This record gives sequence, C-alpha cells and structure tokens, in this order.
Amino acid sequence: MTKPVALAAMLGLGLAACSSIETVRLQPETVDVGPGLRPLAGIQANAMTLNVLFVKIPGSVHLDRVVNQMLIVTAKTLGADKVTDLSFHVDPEKGIWWLWRIAGWRSARASGIAVQVVAPPADREADEGPEPAQSPSTPPR
Repeated sequence: MTKPVALAAMLGLGLAACSSIETVRLQPETVDVGPGLRPLAGIQANAMTLNVLFVKIPGSVHLDRVVNQMLIVTAKTLGADKVTDLSFHVDPEKGIWWLWRIAGWRSARASGIAVQVVAPPADREADEGPEPAQSPSTPPR
C-alpha cells in the first residue's frame, strides 16, 4: 500500500468512528438548577460511527456509552454529585430505521448539567405544623 493511500485509509477510519465530550463552566449566579443544587458545568457527549457495506467500523454508539461512560464519568471527574436536565438521543437500529444503515451513519448524543448538592436551606416553620394549636380549655367543634 502506498503511503498516501495508507494515510487516507487511516484518516477515513479515524473520522468514521469518533466520539467527543464538550464542557462549559457555568456560573451559579446565572443558571438556576433548583434549590439545594449548585451548577458546575454543561456537558455534551457525542458518538458516531459509519457502516461500510453493513459492517460497522469500530465505534460504540449506544445510549449506555454516551450517558453512563462518557457524560456521567465526565461530570464526576469535574466534582459533580449529580446530572440534571439530562437529555439524550440515539438513531434507532430497528424498524424503518434500518434503511439509515444504507446511508452508513449512526449517532448518539447526551447532554446535561453537572451539579453539586449543597445543604438545603433550613425550614424555620417545620415545627409549627399546618394547623394552629388549640388550647386545652377550648372544646372541639
């Protein structure tokens, strides 16, 4: 195999099956994720593969990979306790979608916000209860 052909083949295989993780730091003052949570980063995980004559080029395009092995691992690496606003998508393999394999493309994507759990604010009225207290001398109605 000549050098340019080998280089082109390696480049083609490298582009055919790839994955990526993108992160962006978030400011707690500008992003609201709910009480008791502090946002750290927005994370997006992508994986894609190419089929050549119905043979998959190595590359794992599954929800388990993009959600659990890429997105959540990245969130934990950044110091997050949880991921909120999780969304995901994968191109199906069954039904009419098998025609998509003719085009030779499959992709999966997951995104979410990595958050840290902070102490919830103290409930000052927790001991008061929902009804006012009755005195023992007042007869019930």
